[in-house]
Amino acid sequence: MISNSNNVEEEFTEAKNNWNLEKLYIDLASAKGKALTPVEKKFLRGLLCGLSPAEIAKEVYKSRSSSTVRVYLSNGLYKYLEEMLSIQAGSSIKVKNWSRVTHLLEKAGYKKKLFTIEKISNGITANKNLETDVVRMKSAQKHNWGEAIDVSLFHGRSTELASIAEWILQEHCRLAILLGMGGIGKTALSVKLAEQVKDRFEYVIWRSLRLAPSLEVLLNQIIPILDPDGDTGNPVAVEDGIGQLMDCLRSSRCLIVLDHFDAILCSSYRDGSYGEDFTLSQICYRPGYEIYGELLLRLGESQHQSSIVLTSREKPQEIAAMEGKTLPVRSLKLTGLDGGDIRRILQVKGLVNCSEEEGEVLFKRYGGNPLFIQLVATAIQELFAGNIHEFLAQDTLVFGDTRMILDQQFQRLSSLEKQIMYWLALNQDFASLRKLQRDIIPRVSQRLILEAIELLQRRSLIEGQLPTFFLTPVLMEYIAEIMIEENFQLSQNKSTTKLFSYTIFETHLKNYIRENRRNA
Repeated sequence: MISNSNNVEEEFTEAKNNWNLEKLYIDLASAKGKALTPVEKKFLRGLLCGLSPAEIAKEVYKSRSSSTVRVYLSNGLYKYLEEMLSIQAGSSIKVKNWSRVTHLLEKAGYKKKLFTIEKISNGITANKNLETDVVRMKSAQKHNWGEAIDVSLFHGRSTELASIAEWILQEHCRLAILLGMGGIGKTALSVKLAEQVKDRFEYVIWRSLRLAPSLEVLLNQIIPILDPDGDTGNPVAVEDGIGQLMDCLRSSRCLIVLDHFDAILCSSYRDGSYGEDFTLSQICYRPGYEIYGELLLRLGESQHQSSIVLTSREKPQEIAAMEGKTLPVRSLKLTGLDGGDIRRILQVKGLVNCSEEEGEVLFKRYGGNPLFIQLVATAIQELFAGNIHEFLAQDTLVFGDTRMILDQQFQRLSSLEKQIMYWLALNQDFASLRKLQRDIIPRVSQRLILEAIELLQRRSLIEGQLPTFFLTPVLMEYIAEIMIEENFQLSQNKSTTKLFSYTIFETHLKNYIRENRRNA
């Protein structure tokens, strides 16, 4: 605590270089009815230097706890400012948060004009430049990007960026998740979003969960960044760490991005007959990672002033239970880029001679998936010397890394979910739930069918809503290959087992897929 008035007056003195402090003190005293206290003047100068309550508390009290500063501001200084500015403007003016103070006072004419700043001596100017550099260094330390990718060549997604930015900046969404199948661009969008809104947050932290760190490890990475003056000597226990994190999210405005959240998820199901007691697969946490579910509940249900953004191929149950269009927990499902963005990706990858027609074919067949387009562009360069026509003539769209990405998602499905994927590949019009129920062998209840379809949607593997569900072209192509491979294995084993109530012949299936390509 500051012990004398001289020290108080020495805090944040650089504010007088840019602001008419004496006039501001007098006018605020008039609105208050008596003179401002030294502490009120000090906190006002801190705000005029562009510092948050947490930064003022750290500078003055050497503590990350900003509760004392916030009480002084909300119960005193903000009210005096509102009274003073409302009288001057002739209408009600509200100070909603600390970041609006400098804007409102500058608009009211309390900021010094440029010519007065130019009269400052060279020595003071040098000190001010040095102080500015220090502030910039501190700010840079608060933006911890971890393993964030380079998004300097970012294409499209303007609508999605605007939507989620509005959620977290205007509507104060506490927890948001970006969903989509592998390669659709969730990671790039999360980094681009963080870059665009970083100046509106005191702290920005981006972390990847691709290597599945335990929650204890993650918290011990994040908390020292948000609370550098805390007790960082000993690792924090998980339960205590969640509480400390929530305190940080309440005292400071933070943006935390957790990429690849699906890396800590898995499927839990029991194979066997599809009787009424059949247990459908569930999206759950890998053994030892269940505590992440408690973290999501705390982030979504508890009040705080921060925003946490997740990216995932699958939607955790906690999100599904808490989300809503007007609630502080929301989800955004990404679909493919448009044709123009895909052509720009092809050009960046070196396929500058790609015709509009060839670009459109690739766009439709890969559903606008940017990663798949990048992978296939590399293959076209390396295997076909950049000749897109030759590649398309091979009639093989799913191979290499593209196949591996789809395999990862497909292998998490239960037998019932796979059956529905097979059926959708052959029934693009989705005739009816009853037809689906009749075609699948052995027969299952409509309840299980609906639960399986809901899971497939949460896994970002099917599109649409009742009565119309469908697969993207690249998924339909992948499923067709899986069906052909499985039927070949069955025929080799001389098994009489069928995938459906009708026999699937390879020639018929290939012709069917080709016809769908032409009609796409």
